Amino acid sequence: MTIANQPAKKGKQVRTTAIDNVSALIAEIQQLYCLDEIPWIIGVSWGKDSSAVLQLVWNAIASLPPEKRGKTIHVITTDTLVENPIVSSWVRKSLQRLHVAAKEYGIPIEPHLLHPITQDTFWVNLIGKGYPAPRNQFRWCTSRLKINPANHFIREMVREHGETILVLGTRKAESSKRAATMEKHQIGRVRDRLSPNASLPNSLIYTPIEDWSNNDVWTYLHQCENPWGGSNKELYNLYRGATADNECPLVVDTSTPSCGDSRFGCWVCTMVSKDKSMEAMIQNDEEKEWMQPLLDIRNDLDVQDDRDKRDFRRIWGEVQLFERNHNGELSVEPIPGPYTKYWREHWLRRVLEAQTQVRCTAPENMRDITLITTEELSEIRRIWLEEKHEFDDSLPRIYAEVTGESFIDIRPGADYSLLGSDEWNVLEEICDGDAMHLELMAKLLDTERQFRKMARRVGIYDALEKCFKSSSRSQDEAIKNAHFKRDLKDAVGKGDVDKVKQLTLGDAVDVEDDKPMSWGNFKFKK
Repeated sequence: MTIANQPAKKGKQVRTTAIDNVSALIAEIQQLYCLDEIPWIIGVSWGKDSSAVLQLVWNAIASLPPEKRGKTIHVITTDTLVENPIVSSWVRKSLQRLHVAAKEYGIPIEPHLLHPITQDTFWVNLIGKGYPAPRNQFRWCTSRLKINPANHFIREMVREHGETILVLGTRKAESSKRAATMEKHQIGRVRDRLSPNASLPNSLIYTPIEDWSNNDVWTYLHQCENPWGGSNKELYNLYRGATADNECPLVVDTSTPSCGDSRFGCWVCTMVSKDKSMEAMIQNDEEKEWMQPLLDIRNDLDVQDDRDKRDFRRIWGEVQLFERNHNGELSVEPIPGPYTKYWREHWLRRVLEAQTQVRCTAPENMRDITLITTEELSEIRRIWLEEKHEFDDSLPRIYAEVTGESFIDIRPGADYSLLGSDEWNVLEEICDGDAMHLELMAKLLDTERQFRKMARRVGIYDALEKCFKSSSRSQDEAIKNAHFKRDLKDAVGKGDVDKVKQLTLGDAVDVEDDKPMSWGNFKFKK
């Protein structure tokens, strides 16, 4: 990287970098901060980019006289509850340091640790509802775990103050897609340096380091000491430990790679081919080998074809078909639905086993680790019992088998039920291995139980009808019926009368003469 204060050679212009303009950037931050009473919200992940932005803002505000620091700056961090444990520990420690230092130095910064609501957490959706591991075609995790908690906080601030300014560490150099998005938003800027937020009205976005490179960020963090007592060197080592070769090279030019590409995020993430950061941590440091059970779960979730683990119906109980191109051959097949009961119980057992193991093998400061919370377990149990009608109530049994402790449900009255494992076992014997028959009988019995205490049992017939619609056919019959409806809809759409007749009358037989019925006598025969 060329340093700006080096003597210029004759006939050549001295190259400057974003780092050379830090003082001007701090002045800009001060000007924007003092311009109005609109509250600021800084979104911080505690990676290098957001740490640099927070440090810039801190230094800018600290340089103002105390009487001009009247506007509170809210620092928000979202804990998805499935963060890499090492990074999660770093985040909590950083938040605590920031909170203490802000009070000590009179900086109007207020940190907030946000979480997804229990119904939206990763394990409640995957183990409870049976959502498959996230894929590009069904990326159900990001909005629930990250976007919704932050947006809820921002909307509350807008509701209270009318407007907010969201300060982010996004940079154009992160990717060409990110650069294009940022440039698109710049076109609609209503104020200098402030872009509109497409998803949140009355919330403007300020990106102070949008033109910085990875090298600019690391150079700034190395040259400027962390003002709230944190350690930029520790952050650097965290990135360094998450690279496969355990090395962050000294950056001398743009062709030299840096550790800026190390990925930190959810340890269960299947949106990437491999969790290279966790793999590198385990590989580079013997003290982090205790995370191996977590990596094993993540890799077992990340399989190319998991249709054998999933229901043939969608989560609402209906067979839905799609055209599949497999090795050049087109076929119409059911869209796989949620994980089956067996596999939901399997993943619960795996997570509890991993939690029990790491609590024994992790360093002392990490042995209170929680991979799945009591609130999540309670919600998973409720979903299995009330929505999926699985009254064998297997969660407390699995919990006791894995942990050696009794599961204490925090929901009032959760342990009271007319139906239980004994009744389930009897029903299994009666159904004699017929899975769909067992499912239908369980749904009918439990639906009746749920309506039992109601003063007016309005809706019970509709609820029972839904049980028959979703569970009265065998798998083959249900798939065949879905193909029939698809073919009939296609024929009607094309106006193919002969095909419609063939589909609707193909299996119709005249009982009196035992012959296939014609369209006419089928419609008008008395």
